[in-house]
Amino acid sequence: MKNEAKVYVTSTCPYCTMMKNYLTEQNIPFQTINVQENQEEARRLVAKTGHTGVPQTQINGKWVLGFDPDAVQEILGA
Repeated sequence: MKNEAKVYVTSTCPYCTMMKNYLTEQNIPFQTINVQENQEEARRLVAKTGHTGVPQTQINGKWVLGFDPDAVQEILGA
């Protein structure tokens, strides 16, 4: 199965950068959605997860809140 990830970020979030760097290091392709620049996506994200903080990462349909490499690996089955 091909891993699919979306990372919801803001422009000034250091943990968002850490998550994107981690996914890149793990060779996991991802799409970045900047909720600071796209208010409609921000509203959708809060409606889906109930959380306003970033990063929020959706991997293969499951959510990781914050920068949590262990949770990423758990979803990937490592």
